[in-house]
Amino acid sequence: MFKVTPNGENRIDIELSGKLDSDEMRTALDDLVDKSDTIENGKMLYDVIDFHMPSLSAIAIEFSRLPEMFGLIRKFSKAAVLSDKTWIKKVSELEGVLIPGLEIKAFSREQKEEAENWLEAAENS
Repeated sequence: MFKVTPNGENRIDIELSGKLDSDEMRTALDDLVDKSDTIENGKMLYDVIDFHMPSLSAIAIEFSRLPEMFGLIRKFSKAAVLSDKTWIKKVSELEGVLIPGLEIKAFSREQKEEAENWLEAAENS
């Protein structure tokens, strides 16, 4: 499951659990693009509930849309990732280092309130 929920004017919340196939990936990316259309300097709360590697066909769909995804990611300045898996948290924060203009901070799933507070904190604090 990949669920995208708008949360205010410039924030979206994403829940990820299970394994995505190509149809689910296509639908998820369409939903993400659609719900991010009007966002500027946005924030994202990404809750990784139960991660499984997507199918190869789902990964192919994602790669085929990379240019569109790079444009989408520029709409966001901060992303908080909730996960109980240490490796997911480390990879998420590494992505934040590699993606200019996007600050990513990882939290354990029970730290949702802290993650939301961090997202809402002023940019220069």
